[in-house]
Amino acid sequence: MLRLKPGFQVLARHTGFRARGLTTVNASRSLRRATAALLLGGTSTAIAAYFLLPDISRGAPTCDNIPLSPSHFTPAKLVSSTIASSGTKILTLAIPPELLPEEGDLFAPIWSVFIKDDDIQVERPYTPLDGVDENGNMKFWIKRYQHGEVSRWLHSKQVGDTIEIRGPLKTWSWKDDAWDEIILISGGTGITPFYQLLRTVFSGNSSFQGRITLLHSSKTLSELPPHDILDPLLKFAQHNPEKFRLKFFVDSFGETKGQSSIDLEVHKGAIGKESIRGALHSASWFPWWRGLFSQDSDVSDRKILFLVCGPEKMVEAIAGPYGRNYSQGPVGGVLQSLGYKSRQVWKL
Repeated sequence: MLRLKPGFQVLARHTGFRARGLTTVNASRSLRRATAALLLGGTSTAIAAYFLLPDISRGAPTCDNIPLSPSHFTPAKLVSSTIASSGTKILTLAIPPELLPEEGDLFAPIWSVFIKDDDIQVERPYTPLDGVDENGNMKFWIKRYQHGEVSRWLHSKQVGDTIEIRGPLKTWSWKDDAWDEIILISGGTGITPFYQLLRTVFSGNSSFQGRITLLHSSKTLSELPPHDILDPLLKFAQHNPEKFRLKFFVDSFGETKGQSSIDLEVHKGAIGKESIRGALHSASWFPWWRGLFSQDSDVSDRKILFLVCGPEKMVEAIAGPYGRNYSQGPVGGVLQSLGYKSRQVWKL
């Protein structure tokens, strides 16, 4: 374990945002698979491929005088573009406040918008870190991928440029009283929907009374989330020690030049069975004698939920592979070995 003392400069590297498992790379793979199926399956497969491929804009209209909606694109202005690290940026988009939907429940605790590359008419889903404020501002953590059409296009945009978005679209439905304990497991920019959820839970707008643990993995220290994400999360943990804690994992510490303004605990190694079991049976939350009466064989009856989001290989190792067309698929990996069932696991 490495404890980073105040002053370490945490850099950020976006390792892949996913909404229901979609990334630029995976979308390209989906397109190749669908193309092959089209050649083999004829007309019926062509129809199915059309509706199952979510990454191509289907010609939704652009409307600048009606509220934001999934059914059409709304012009937004790029009001801020800040480099977070090599290959990543924090972008802030704004729509006119009068175009915000009146139905507040549309902005679920975890939601996303599609952003369209006007040049090639392709859209991708992105998660606004802080949701949307009363002025229509939405902030995103974006990594530029070599073969990512939309991410490269976004990184080329200048402040004042127009970018079209549509949404909001719910990534996952939240219920305050459904679970006693929630374990969030993320890798890379898979942390973004969890950051969004945690802001809602700890902003005073939620009646959730259970416990939440965030286990986040990055390849190296330089790929940890930027301060825009880290600082609020650490404050949530500090102010709510009985309800929230977080642990960071890296494959390699690498070089640790400089100092940070935060005291950050980082463990070396992947998120595995022992780290997950430890998150559930922490001595800081349970007296020692509770362990005498708690067995993994009973976990399927407990009100525990696992939300997993990150690179596809990580999701597969923790919770099993996605099903066809990024459906949930059966529970596998570490969580299956610990005895958890499909109703207790959700892959974002």
